[in-house]
Amino acid sequence: MGVPTALATRTATIEAPSETAAGNSRPPVDGAARSGATPTADDAGTPTPEPRRRWTRRRQDLAVYGLFLLAALWVTSRIWVDPAGRVASLYSSDPAQVQFFLAHSVRVVLHGEFPFYTEQFNYPDGVNLMANTAVLALGIPMVPITLLFGPAVSFVLLVTLGLAGTAAAWYFVLSRHLVRTPLAAAVGGWFCGFSPAMLSHASWHPNIISQFLLPFIVWRVLVLTRSHRPLRDGTLLALLVTAQAFINEEILLFTALACGVFLLAVLVQEPARWSAAWRPLGAGLAACAVLAGALLAYPLYIQFAGPMAYHGLSDAVRDYGNDIAAFFAPGSPTLGGHQRANVNLAPNYSEENAFFGWSLALLSVGIVVWLRRELLVRALAATGVFFAVLSLGERVSWWDRELFTGPWEWLVHLPLLDAVVPTRFGLITTVVIAMLLALAVERAWSLRPADRRTVRTLAVAGLVLALLPIAPMPLRVVSRPPVPDFITADRWRAYVGPDQTLVPIPVPSMGNTHGMRWAAATNLDFKIPGGYFLAPRNGNTGDPGRFGGRPSGVGQLLEEVATTGRTSKLDDRQRRRSLDELRHWRAAILVLPVRQQNAEPLRRTVEQLVGPGRRELDVWVWDVRALTDRAV
Repeated sequence: MGVPTALATRTATIEAPSETAAGNSRPPVDGAARSGATPTADDAGTPTPEPRRRWTRRRQDLAVYGLFLLAALWVTSRIWVDPAGRVASLYSSDPAQVQFFLAHSVRVVLHGEFPFYTEQFNYPDGVNLMANTAVLALGIPMVPITLLFGPAVSFVLLVTLGLAGTAAAWYFVLSRHLVRTPLAAAVGGWFCGFSPAMLSHASWHPNIISQFLLPFIVWRVLVLTRSHRPLRDGTLLALLVTAQAFINEEILLFTALACGVFLLAVLVQEPARWSAAWRPLGAGLAACAVLAGALLAYPLYIQFAGPMAYHGLSDAVRDYGNDIAAFFAPGSPTLGGHQRANVNLAPNYSEENAFFGWSLALLSVGIVVWLRRELLVRALAATGVFFAVLSLGERVSWWDRELFTGPWEWLVHLPLLDAVVPTRFGLITTVVIAMLLALAVERAWSLRPADRRTVRTLAVAGLVLALLPIAPMPLRVVSRPPVPDFITADRWRAYVGPDQTLVPIPVPSMGNTHGMRWAAATNLDFKIPGGYFLAPRNGNTGDPGRFGGRPSGVGQLLEEVATTGRTSKLDDRQRRRSLDELRHWRAAILVLPVRQQNAEPLRRTVEQLVGPGRRELDVWVWDVRALTDRAV
C-alpha cells in the first residue's frame, strides 16, 4: 500500500536537507544532481543552462510515465480486445458490480440522483452505496467515457490508468523527495504499480489499485512533522483524504495506520525528534480532521447510520489471511506464477496480496541487513514486518496447515478494523519493499569504488533476478455473454414502468451478475431485484454485513436450476411464495436469454411459476404485471 512508501518518502527528508520555511518542502534538486551526473560546462567554462537540465528531467519523466502506461496496456491488453465481451477469468462478479456503480455516476451527474444510496438494484430495499465503495471519485470523472463507450470500456480504462497512475505518482514523489537517481525512483514506482498484489486486484478491483493519491497523502503527513504552516498543510491533506475516501476507504485507513506505525518506529529510535515534530503535526492533523470531518460527515452518516447500513464484515471475509508461504511464491498473473501452485495460499485469486517470490523476499532482507545503519531503513523494515504479520489473519498457516492463532484475533473486533480484510495489509508491505528497492538502487549508485561500473552492473543484475519472476503478464480472460438485444434495443421499455422491476433469470446475485450488466448498459434506466453488494445480514440497519440482500426462495430455486440443469416439479405452495416475492419486487417482466446456460430447464421452471412465456428477439419474456399488480 502507499502508506509506508510515502512515509519513507518524507522521512528521508528528515535526514536530508531541511525544508524551506516558505514552501515546507525540500528545495528541488537539479536535473544533473538527480541523474547522478556532475554538472557540465561548455568550452568557456560556463555551467550548462538550467533550462536544458529541466528539459532533460522532463524527458526522463515522460519516458518513465510512457513505460508505465505501456506496461498497464500490456497487462490489460486481452480485455481491450473486447471490453464488453471479455472479463478476467476465474471470477467475474466484481467487474459487473463496478460497471453498475459507473452507470450510477452517470445518473448522479445527468439526473441529480442521490449519490450515496440507490434502489436501482436490490429493489425495494436498495443498497447503501457509501458502504459498498461506489467509486464516485473515479466514476464521476469517467461519465463522458461511460456515456460515449459504455461502462465496460470505462472499467478497463480505470484499471489501466490505476496501474499506470499509481506507478507514476510514486515515481514522482520518490524522485522529488527521497532519491536522486531516476532509476531508483523508477524501480520504486514500478513495484508500487505493478507488484503481484496490484496485478491480482487489477482483474476486479479498480478502486483498490487506484492508489495515485496515496504518495501525496503520505508526503503531506510527513511534511506536517516539519511544517511552518500546519493549518495550510493540514487543509491540503484534508482535501486529499476526502478525495481518497470516495475512491476506497479501506486503503485510506491502511495509509493512516501505516503512517502511524512508521512515525512511531522513527520516534522509538530517536525520541528527540518528537519535541520538534509534535506541535506542527498536531496542529496540521487537527486542521485536517476538522475540514475532512466536515466534508465527509454526511456521507459517513449515511454509511454507518443510513438505510441498509451494516457494521462489520461476515466471518468468512473477515478471516481472509495470507499463508506464510505466499510471501515466497510468485503471483499468479506474473511471468513465474502458476495458478495451481498458489491454491490455498490466498483466499482467492483476487486477493494475492503477498507473493513476492523467493528472490525478492531474500533481496529485501539483504537490503535491510546492508542498510541497517540507516534510521529510515530500520523504520521501513519495522513497518513492513508489522503489517506482514497482521496480514496472516486470525490463524497463522504454512502451506495451508494451521500453526497458531495470529494477533489479528485480538484486533478484529475493534471499530473500523472489523470491516477490514486482513490479507490486504500485505499491500502495505508491498510499498515498503518498493521503498527499500529504491533506497538500495540509490545507495548502490552513490558508491564510489574503483570500479563503479561493476557495482552498478551487479545492482541491475540483482534487480533483474528479483523482479523478472514476478514481471507482469497479460490478465487471463474469458468470454461473457453479450447484453441481450432485447435490452440494448429498448424493447423492455414497453413493459417496465418507473416503479417496477425487470427480473433477469437467474435472479441477480453474487454468482449471477449478468443482469447487473444489462442494467448498467442502459445507465440504470430500469430497476432489478437482488444483485451483488454488501448489506446487513437480516436486512436490519446495523447488522453485520453479508453479500446480497434478503434470501429469496425463487432466486435460490432458479440459481439451482441454472447450476444443475435439473427441473423440479413445483407444488402450489412454492408457486404462491414465488408470486409473493414477485409482488414484493413489483416485477413487470421476467427475462431469460435464449443462450443462457441451461436455458431450457430454466424456461420450464419459470413456466411452472407464472405460465408460458413469449420469445422476443434473443430472450424469453414473461409479462407478469397482471399477477403482481397489488391492486389485484
